[in-house]
Amino acid sequence: MIRFVAIAAIGALSAVGAARAVVSMDPAQFNAAPRADLAVQAATATAPAAQPASIRKSADGHYWAEARVDGKAVRFLVDTGATAVSLTLEDARRLGIDTGRLDYVYDVITADGRTRAASVKLAAISIAGARVENVDALVIEKGLNASLLGMSYLGRLRSFEATQTALILKP
Repeated sequence: MIRFVAIAAIGALSAVGAARAVVSMDPAQFNAAPRADLAVQAATATAPAAQPASIRKSADGHYWAEARVDGKAVRFLVDTGATAVSLTLEDARRLGIDTGRLDYVYDVITADGRTRAASVKLAAISIAGARVENVDALVIEKGLNASLLGMSYLGRLRSFEATQTALILKP
């Protein structure tokens, strides 16, 4: 699985500018629920949904998310083209990850060229109350200017949508 993530990240990491193309995505519109899941859906439908979180669009046209990752602050560029959350070495170190002991076995291409990445698991990422636990991520050895909030977080939300002024996260 992580090899797939690394391969998909190759194109995604070089597409940081694609963050402007954030689109609305609701997984429910792509797959009809199997019959076995109907009872689970009915049981969870009565539970109150978490309130949506909002990320304001920056003056540069991108969505920059101020997140809590394992209890520490990290600033992410929202990138729906990135398959995985991707951390700069500096952010990984601030999170307490021993970057010198990581196994950088995945080849990726960033805007600065070819580099290597290592897989890690983050206990939780929370943005304005939109919390996702056990998030797969990559630590990029070099060439990444900002950490990227990719689909290993965004795809686990109920949905998200871009408006002209904000990105709305629905946990």
